[in-house]
Amino acid sequence: MNKTSRQLVYRWACVFTLTLVAVQADAEPIRFDDWIPTDRVSLRANFRTRYEYLSEQFRAETSGSTPIFVLRTLIHGRLRPTQGLTLGVELEDSRAYDSEARILNTGIVDATELLQAYAQVEQEDILGGQLRLTGGRITMNVGSRRFVARNRFRNTINSFTGVDLAWKRQGDGRTLLRAFWTLPVQRLPGSGQKQRLQDNDIEFDQQSLDLQFWGLYASHAYASGLEGRLSLFGLHERDTADRPSRDRKLYTMVLQVLQPPAVAHFDFQVEGAIQWGQQRRTSAALDTQDLSHLAHFEHLELGYTFDAPWSPRAALQWDYASGDRDATDRRNGRFDTLFGARRFDFGPTGIYGPFARSNLMTPGVRLQFRPLDTLTGFVAYRAFWLAQERDFWVTTSIIDPTGDAGRFVANQIEWRIRWSPFPGNLRLELGYARLFAGEYMRKAPTSPNQGDSSYVYTQAVLQF
Repeated sequence: MNKTSRQLVYRWACVFTLTLVAVQADAEPIRFDDWIPTDRVSLRANFRTRYEYLSEQFRAETSGSTPIFVLRTLIHGRLRPTQGLTLGVELEDSRAYDSEARILNTGIVDATELLQAYAQVEQEDILGGQLRLTGGRITMNVGSRRFVARNRFRNTINSFTGVDLAWKRQGDGRTLLRAFWTLPVQRLPGSGQKQRLQDNDIEFDQQSLDLQFWGLYASHAYASGLEGRLSLFGLHERDTADRPSRDRKLYTMVLQVLQPPAVAHFDFQVEGAIQWGQQRRTSAALDTQDLSHLAHFEHLELGYTFDAPWSPRAALQWDYASGDRDATDRRNGRFDTLFGARRFDFGPTGIYGPFARSNLMTPGVRLQFRPLDTLTGFVAYRAFWLAQERDFWVTTSIIDPTGDAGRFVANQIEWRIRWSPFPGNLRLELGYARLFAGEYMRKAPTSPNQGDSSYVYTQAVLQF
């Protein structure tokens, strides 16, 4: 990032920060909508700047320490020409500076992109509820967000081109039925074009009928808060000359039951997924061998919120995502997390993100606290094992085909502090994670074997 660019960024941030400081902390948030003379037009902006530093790389064929400075700007405009109709456009600009090309991918960089462009129709009193149809380029959160999510921590956001139909009814409880069919948007330049990503080159993202994703979702929440959710997702991917793939045809059924947190009460989550279908053994052009696919995932969580100062909530957690037992047979057992988010379960992503819902077993404990309405935080610990010792540690490309390195990967501690000095306008955040190397990190033949890794980040979010 050159000197001129830095000055522009810092001046932009300072101007808006000083504007906020001039406003009393207990005042209503400043919104661009307040300056627009009609409620038919809405405009929102979100600017985030984050510095990340990772000491001692843990991925295959990497070494040393890694700093990065990332920026993300979101501008979302809506027009309501008539009651029940909304037209929306959201622009995303995700960039990285002071970074090495080797660490960059499309999870970090997507410069100047059309994130959303949609039309949304809402109609009341349809079978006793509200019907909503959204079409165009969209973002989505579905259920627990473990399989379909609009990313929050990651610097780029999943988007889809298609239609999303939802029906919602309020009463003694809340019922939601939903169906969608989409073409997942493929971010460009691709992750293999490291220099172009480092230069923040602009290339508009694309979608294709060669990659399709659909889903059915139903949920019901009772007045007590207890909620049940059932989902079915389908992913159909076809290999092409410009985008080699594993020709996936995967179906994922998910069942979740949860009781939300409440003061002086226990809460829980139980979520399980079964995944079946078929896919190619590799993405190589000459590989025509299809594998049958059968995998599963489980998440268990039990928490309690104490009626005490700082409203502490303690939780026990456990996650299991199956791996592939034998790379030489005609079956694949490695779970595919689809388009889900993982920061809220396994720690920060960005240039860190050592774990995903694939070939993984991990118990953990978490303590959340809220000293002030504007100040929150948590500390967490997790231990990580591979579900199958001969399969990949998926996010790192490390593998031990012999199994001699064992299954225990690492221990992780993490903490985060989040302060909103001007709620709704300015949020500051500081986080840290440390990965204590286990036997697998030390002995796997393709591991860089650099010992423990530390990750720290600090970020500021301005929104209007």
